[in-house]
Amino acid sequence: MSTRMYLEAGQAAQAVRDQFFANAEAMERLGERLRLLAPRAVVTCARGSSDHAATFAKYLIETRLGVLTSSAAPSVSSVYDTQPNLSNSVCLAISQSGASPDLLATVDKARTAGATIVALVNVQDSPLAQRADHVIALCAGAEKSVAATKSFIASLAAVIHLVSCWAQDQELSEAIRKAPKQLERAWSLDWSAAVVHLKPATNLYVIGRGMGLGVAQEAALKLKETCGLHAEALSAAELRHGPMALVRAGFPVLLLAQNDETRSGIEVLATELVARKVQVMIAGSRCLGALNLACEPAHPVIAPMLIAQTFYRMANALSVARGLDPDRPPNLSKITETI
Repeated sequence: MSTRMYLEAGQAAQAVRDQFFANAEAMERLGERLRLLAPRAVVTCARGSSDHAATFAKYLIETRLGVLTSSAAPSVSSVYDTQPNLSNSVCLAISQSGASPDLLATVDKARTAGATIVALVNVQDSPLAQRADHVIALCAGAEKSVAATKSFIASLAAVIHLVSCWAQDQELSEAIRKAPKQLERAWSLDWSAAVVHLKPATNLYVIGRGMGLGVAQEAALKLKETCGLHAEALSAAELRHGPMALVRAGFPVLLLAQNDETRSGIEVLATELVARKVQVMIAGSRCLGALNLACEPAHPVIAPMLIAQTFYRMANALSVARGLDPDRPPNLSKITETI
């Protein structure tokens, strides 16, 4: 079904292509500024899908640059009206609309506390863009579906482009150049077998680790808001603690893997879950006895973005199969104005 969500998600490859060329010079300049600044920390500021992109940013910045990266709690600024010392730090704000009051309050406090504000934002004349020291346009175009799709993909791409310029990482720069064509191929992949598995489901774990954890969080959110399915995102390591108590025969688990240091642990977990007769679906690797979902091969930093792109197509189909409209999730609006 060609819903608005489906149509917009399918535009992600072009958005990333447009973004890369539009921001090439600005990213190089920003990378140079950040190398000169040598910040002691990065504080991310985001909500919803954008916060999942911030989770991805944390892993990429810490592994490629060694700079401590932590998510800001907006309530510290917007409710408690306080702010930690952020001198010689970067506040990385990620937003589609750039208009949420608590995000703006956090950015205002971060500036007062000494942070340099970098905004990755889709609406270039937004209040967030006006507050930033450096603005990177996501170039996703209008996104009218309540469920963010192409703006999330564009946020991941912007984070990768930023880190490649900051770290002067030529390998990563070449990888993001290839991403638009890979996204096009990822969009064509068929996960309809997962729709059959999940149509009758009521609960689900989505498992990722490292660079893939943010996409697991995003997948769980989309399953909640568009499919009415109670989904929880977990690190593969965290599942082995308390959450494992819920895992029994027939319980559905979607595992997302990328070909880096975390992959072997995901594969071991998948094998253990199959042995417990859990309903295992896995993307980015293969497991005997599981539903193996097709993935576009790519650099391990790019792979989570491609998995998200294929997942969106499946989520749209699952929503329709469950008799829902992914464009009109109950009790939600496009801009969530939390304070």
